[in-house]
Amino acid sequence: MAHFVLEYSDNIDNHTLALEQLFIKLHSSARETGIFPLKGIRSRAFACHDYRIADGNPKHMFVHLSVLIGAGRSEEEKMRAAKAFFAVYEAHFAACFEQRGVAMSFELRELEPVLKFNKNNIQDFLEEQT
Repeated sequence: MAHFVLEYSDNIDNHTLALEQLFIKLHSSARETGIFPLKGIRSRAFACHDYRIADGNPKHMFVHLSVLIGAGRSEEEKMRAAKAFFAVYEAHFAACFEQRGVAMSFELRELEPVLKFNKNNIQDFLEEQT
């Protein structure tokens, strides 16, 4: 399980966000780590309409990427994955830093394996079986 959850200020245009491209790159990065099964990788994004950044300048933007992973990976694996995901994320929004104020944050959290339920048949419909 690797779930990517992006929160962002709604003053970022769709071209800059390029969510589909970001999600493709994050999913690819997750696969390349070798520790996340394809069927458990998911992405979603939420625009924040009510926010204030620093001095209130309406041109400032923020992006916050949370990565939720299932329990059971070593600290080394988590660190390697976090660095890989942040590199993709940072590169995706790099041009923004030249144009405006940007508040970028990232976190990777391991979910506790307590009272977790899920049902998934995605593997039955994947073109690539692994």
